[in-house]
This record gives sequence, C-alpha cells and structure tokens, in this order.
Amino acid sequence: MIKFNGSVFMPSVLTLVGIPGLESVQCWIGIPFCVMYIIAMIGNSLILVIIKSEKSLHIPMYIFLAILAVTDIALSTCILPKMLGIFWFHMPQISFDACLLQMELIHSFQATESGILLAMALDRYVAICNPLRHATIFSPQLTTCLGAGALLRSLITTFPLILLIKCRLKYFRTTIISHSYCEHMAIVKLAAQDIRINKICGLLVAFAILGFDIVFITFSYVRIFITVFQLPQKEARFKAFNTCIAHICVFLQFYLLAFFSFFTHRFGAHIPPYVHILLSDLYLLVPPFLNPIVYGVKTKQIRDQVLKMLFSKKPL
Repeated sequence: MIKFNGSVFMPSVLTLVGIPGLESVQCWIGIPFCVMYIIAMIGNSLILVIIKSEKSLHIPMYIFLAILAVTDIALSTCILPKMLGIFWFHMPQISFDACLLQMELIHSFQATESGILLAMALDRYVAICNPLRHATIFSPQLTTCLGAGALLRSLITTFPLILLIKCRLKYFRTTIISHSYCEHMAIVKLAAQDIRINKICGLLVAFAILGFDIVFITFSYVRIFITVFQLPQKEARFKAFNTCIAHICVFLQFYLLAFFSFFTHRFGAHIPPYVHILLSDLYLLVPPFLNPIVYGVKTKQIRDQVLKMLFSKKPL
C-alpha cells in the first residue's frame, strides 16, 4: 500500500472489525449466529429436497419458494463463514477485490430475495383474485421469466456500485472497516474523497429495488384482503387467508428489518455503532433462518411432507 498525505492509495487489503464495541464478547455472539446458519442451511435444503421430490409441488408458488431457499442459502454463506473467522479465529483481513465481490454478492442476493417476494405476492394475487385464469397467466414460461428477471435486475442495479467505488475512489483515510462484512456504505465511508455520488447512487438503488417491490407487494395484499373479505362463506375466507399468512410473515420480517437497518445505518447518528452492526447482521441472518420455519409451520403441503419424511416407516 502507498500512503499519500496521510491517506492510503488503492489499498490491497482491508480489515473488518466485526462488531465495534463488542470485540471482547464476539466469540460468544458467534455461537447463536452459527446456530442460526446451521438451521438455515438444514431448513432451506429440506425445502429444496421436498419441492424437488414431490411433483405436486411443481407449481409457481413452490418454485418461487425453492428459488427463495437457494437465495437464502447463498446469502448466508456469503457472510457467515468470514464473520465467524473474525469472531472466533481472529482473521479480520480481506483483500480489497474480495471485499467488493462480497459486497456485490450480498446486495445482489438481497435484491433477488426482494424480487422473489414480489413474484410470490403476484402469484397469490392472481390465485385468489382471479383463480380461473391462474394456470393460464402463471405459465411455466412466466414463472421462469420472473425468476430470471429478479436475478438479472439485482445484478444490473447493484453492479454500478462496485464500478463507482473501483473507478472513483482512489484514496482512503483508513483500511479498517467498522463492520462485520463488506457493506456498500461501510466501504464508501473509508474514502478520503467526495463520496456524494456514491451515496446518491446507493440510495437510488435501495429505493429503486426495495421501494418498488414494497409498493407492489402492499398493493397485491390489499387487493387480496379486499377479495377475501368479500367471499360469502367463512370457511372460504379462512382458507384463502391461510394460504397467504406465511407470505405475509416473511414479507414483514424481511422489509421491517431491511428498512430499520437501512435508516439507522444512515441517519441514526446517536445510536451506538454496535446497534447498527448487529441490526445489519440480523437483517442478513434472520430471514434465511426464519423463512423455512415459517413455511414449514404455516404451509400444509410442506408441513405434511416434512412429517412424512420424519415419521414414515420403511418396510422391513
């Protein structure tokens, strides 16, 4: 690394602090994080196995759930091994390019998950509000296009963030990132140059993805509730509402954590740094951990298949 006027020119290695202010107890914090990761891996893998093996689940709702499970596995794996390396093995160093790659993967998978949640909301909207045309509208081709579109959108919208850091920011005040993983604003704040363009671009990407998705998801569920409460039979209303409850739980926990973490990280100047970092960590770890549990408990088809796998007796 070359130092110039007190700043570092194009650092090759960065250092992740972990959780600032809680360094002495990070080894203990790593234990529940590791347990959450293991449960997330087992739960999401189990959902993938069930959906793949059961042909009756090869419909849009469960295909989107399978994509969500793959995204959750990838997102958890992007962050936790390195995080545990910091907490348990005192390995905070990461190369600059590897840090940018981790940043791109994390934000891309976050955006993909948001896109899949939108696709699932649209699927439930058509299934409940226009059930006779659901099979026609949500054809295999449309399902494939929505899944591929969510991934492509995430790559296209997040890649400029890397380019702006790589091309614009040459001088850095420090190489120490006060974070547990490589997050966009955590890297940008290290720069000794004007970072207004990077900040604006980050805000535009966040609102273009999360803002767009949350508006259309909310609209879909408002229309669903209106349709459900207009059903004449109480049992029909309960059944229709019950098919959406798992999606609503996943939707709420993902976006509430997302916006709480987003706004505290940027505007919570009086909130202790360790609160920011813990919220950011939980935002990435809680959805992959909770999603398979929510769908396993609230979705009858998934629940029945899990019980069948656990308690079915093999013939002697």
